[in-house]
Amino acid sequence: MLIKLIMYGLLLWLAVWGYRQYQQPSTRVSVGMKAPDFNLPDATGNVRRLADWQGKWLVLYFYPKDDTPGCTREACHFRDDIQQIHALGAEVIGISVDTVASHAKFAQKHRLSFPLLADSNGQVADTYGALLNLGVFQAAKRMTFIIDPQGMVAQTYSNVNPDGHSQAIIDDLKRLSAF
Repeated sequence: MLIKLIMYGLLLWLAVWGYRQYQQPSTRVSVGMKAPDFNLPDATGNVRRLADWQGKWLVLYFYPKDDTPGCTREACHFRDDIQQIHALGAEVIGISVDTVASHAKFAQKHRLSFPLLADSNGQVADTYGALLNLGVFQAAKRMTFIIDPQGMVAQTYSNVNPDGHSQAIIDDLKRLSAF
């Protein structure tokens, strides 16, 4: 009985600690900073860099896991709103710690028309302050960054709600690109 109580207590502590880590806002990348570069493979295996989108607005969003309910809703909202985003001169990129193969399957299943980049070791997510690392388990936090055509961070979003997020991005892109 005592061992069960200790195990339940340990699990409860781990859950609370993990949740607090997940909810902690990013302080690594903030508005006005130069966006950190990356070299990551997309779902087809091609290596992509931040410079590939130089001269365009970029919506760089981190998400926890391919084909989970919240991540699927968020990706499908971006897919459905991609024409409005493109009309504002912007592109969308999704990044998670999933593999290239997982991204390929997810993108095909949901007909995603934007790149998903595989940050399998979590280094880029960590650089952006978007990595949840619990030792044996790591995932990207649900965070988004709008990067301007000069490569500067123009807007950050932490603790993102997948429902309505793409519309908030569109509204902010309209506001930001008006300058």
